[in-house]
Amino acid sequence: MSAAIQTPEPEAKPAAPARAKQTTLRDIRAQLNSKTGILPAFDRELLSSYVKNQLSVSPLTMTLAIVLALGAATFSSVTHVGYWLIGVMVATALSLIVCRRFDRSEVADKELATWRTRFVALEFFTAVLWGAIVFIPPLRETPLSSVFPLAVGLVLLAMRTVVASNMPMGVIAGTLPITLAVLARYAQIGGTMAPVMGGIAIGAQILFAMMTFQLYRAIFQMLGFRAEKDAIFGELEQAKAISDEARRRAEQNNLAKSRFLATMSHELRTPLNAIIGFSEVLKDEIMGPHQVEAYKEYAGDIHKSGQHLLNLINEILDLSRIEAGRHELKEEALSLVATVSDCARLLGHRAKEKGMTIVEHYEPDLPRLWADERSIRQITLNVINNAIKFTQSGGRIDVTVGWTSGGGQYVSVRDNGPGIPEQEIPTVLQAFGRGSAAHKAAEEGSGLGLPIVIGLVERHGGKFSIKSKLREGTEVIATFPRERVMKPMPAIHEAHATGQAAEHGGLRKAG
Repeated sequence: MSAAIQTPEPEAKPAAPARAKQTTLRDIRAQLNSKTGILPAFDRELLSSYVKNQLSVSPLTMTLAIVLALGAATFSSVTHVGYWLIGVMVATALSLIVCRRFDRSEVADKELATWRTRFVALEFFTAVLWGAIVFIPPLRETPLSSVFPLAVGLVLLAMRTVVASNMPMGVIAGTLPITLAVLARYAQIGGTMAPVMGGIAIGAQILFAMMTFQLYRAIFQMLGFRAEKDAIFGELEQAKAISDEARRRAEQNNLAKSRFLATMSHELRTPLNAIIGFSEVLKDEIMGPHQVEAYKEYAGDIHKSGQHLLNLINEILDLSRIEAGRHELKEEALSLVATVSDCARLLGHRAKEKGMTIVEHYEPDLPRLWADERSIRQITLNVINNAIKFTQSGGRIDVTVGWTSGGGQYVSVRDNGPGIPEQEIPTVLQAFGRGSAAHKAAEEGSGLGLPIVIGLVERHGGKFSIKSKLREGTEVIATFPRERVMKPMPAIHEAHATGQAAEHGGLRKAG
């Protein structure tokens, strides 16, 4: 069969590791330049999340302050509670003003550390005012007044932890003053319950601090995953843009190739036909014998070379039309056995000259196939011609036509030639691919026979396969689908009789 040596191409190094290294270096450089040790993009995102949390929970914060003030007013001075409430409202309003300023302004990366310090200071200032509620002196000692500092402290710790979870230093600054205020208050009250209440407050502070760092780590990982996702989407969009551009260029190149081939086919065929015609006149000595015998031999060589070049041009044009999807099929009902048999007889003379035998195996009574007869002949001639070309003298070629297991039909050409190495099979199926057998035998060929066969088979919706082993031979199979096999129609009089019988049966059933 037609084969060729494949020249190994250098493998392209994957670009993903290089991109990963560049991304890592860029991230490390950004972290070194950042005062917080965090990527500026993440630092900005964390501060923005903190600001949004503050703005969104401000109504709840005001409501909580009013509820705590009402609770403290049940056993404390209303005046003291009012002063405390005004102080908390002022601190909350100041925090909202700073957060809105950050949210509405374009903050540079170098200013992020300054804004973080401001937020931490505001958390500390607000926490001092919140914690001051536990020092409001009760008018009378009640069970509620002794439990109130711890209950208020736990509520405030939970609130500040959730609101400032995107900024761990802010959580510490916003909760530690409250815990210290609770401890100071119970130290002031004294009694047997003071150590228990203080221990609960310290445990709550430790627990909420651990929760803060766990939440911060989860948020940081989420931001990292989102950044990776955005980077992947960006690479996909870039790859799609590159792919679209490459496809556009490929379509333009294919169009240019088609125009070039269409133009050159006319420009090359016209002089080639003249060369072939005049060389044939000289070779056959139609105008008279040559004075020098070598001229006749030279004319024969010119004629043979012209025929080879014309066949090559025709094959290139056929392949280009097939690849461009412009190969028109003139389909008709044909006998696959008769078409293949004609091709085998046409090439039988050449096989006998090389001392080999073509053995034909045909399935009897095969129905007709709906296909392009010229394409079927080209497929069969190319495959049998390859088998003759690469099979040694005295060899055997088996040509088989039959049914497939799926109800289609197939053409098989098997030889007992030298075979094709397994690693060369992909090469011989490519355009202009010729393997080692072609070079050893010094056989002429363009390497376009099998690609044309594959294209024509696929144009018919079929499948092409090749099996080969060294020193055992090669088998090429072209399979045509079941949809192209024409089912035999019943005879007209039988169909008419069947219709009449059905009609009578229906009448009898109705009666």
